[in-house]
Amino acid sequence: MAGTAQPAPLRRGAPLYTPDQRRRRDASPWTMVQGVLAPLQLLVCLASIGLVARYLATGEGWGVAVGSVLLKTFLLYAIMITGSLWEHDVFGMYLFAPAFFWEDVVSFVVLGLHTYYLAAWGFGWLGPRGLSVLVLTAYATYLVNAAQFLWKLRLARRDAAMATGRMEATA
Repeated sequence: MAGTAQPAPLRRGAPLYTPDQRRRRDASPWTMVQGVLAPLQLLVCLASIGLVARYLATGEGWGVAVGSVLLKTFLLYAIMITGSLWEHDVFGMYLFAPAFFWEDVVSFVVLGLHTYYLAAWGFGWLGPRGLSVLVLTAYATYLVNAAQFLWKLRLARRDAAMATGRMEATA
């Protein structure tokens, strides 16, 4: 049916949102929550990377490093839950909406790695060095996911500019 198809966000110049999805995105309370949680999680991640690296380099600060990982993981769970509510508000699906399919896939890898860290830490499966390597792997994957988010934010801003006529469409 005409007008109900999802936009093809991977095609150059195609809009990320339909006009109705853009309206629902702007009306969703989860848009603001995501806008606060995303940069907060990134800042905590960057600080945690520094704390874990400090532990690996000096052998000091293990407790603070673990605390930072726990905070980062809490924020990750919060953004995953609220993000799925946002995705439902905008696309009518809790996860894997076509416009955000690959972001959701990578998010689940990130979530799996963080959850494995929690289990390994809680059950003593890995020592501090093993946990540090695991969390740095999780963080590297998270940074890929954050880059995906920033790319989609750029696309959404491009679409908004095109919709208001401030920018010419490029093919």
